[in-house]
Amino acid sequence: MTEVSHRYFVLNKPYNMLSQFIGPADARKLDELAFDFPEGTHPIGRLDGISEGLLLLTTNKKVTRLLFQGETIHKRSYLVQVYKVVSPENLQRLREGVAIRIRGTEELYVTAPCEVEIVEKPTNLFQSGYEFDERIPHTWLLITMTEGKFRQIRKMVSAINHRCQRLIRLSIENLSLEDLQPGQVREIEEETFFRELKIDNWK
Repeated sequence: MTEVSHRYFVLNKPYNMLSQFIGPADARKLDELAFDFPEGTHPIGRLDGISEGLLLLTTNKKVTRLLFQGETIHKRSYLVQVYKVVSPENLQRLREGVAIRIRGTEELYVTAPCEVEIVEKPTNLFQSGYEFDERIPHTWLLITMTEGKFRQIRKMVSAINHRCQRLIRLSIENLSLEDLQPGQVREIEEETFFRELKIDNWK
């Protein structure tokens, strides 16, 4: 039997676009991107519509299970802009874990410890469709975590009384946006894709 050859892509998902090819007629979707994806391409995981940044796509249906449903945990890093100045106490609360509500359950869930630091806004950060007055007090956070509950980061900063204004996924393990601009796609060779994601059992 001939082995099927799969393809792998990194996308900088734009603001206000769904992480799917099919959906409501009035919503922006991945099929509007100026890239000729092969038949069977699907996103690995999701970013909500107003979040931006790294989204992986592939024709290989095994990747979602290997990356998000396996025993090995994988780090994801996010650049997050929130209203108001975050105090050292609230920064530590985020690091240690905060209680949030999980979709489909009434019980509170305490998030796993994660890495959080206050950072300067990158000088080369790409433009977003979201407009924000930089004169309003705000904080940029770099958050690295191994969980990915529904809207988790937005709920985490809300739990410390801050509102998330902009959320950009920068990387998953060693796969990063690099210099991709919103809507741009980079294709990656199969072995490189799995090596950068630190997945060994893909063959």
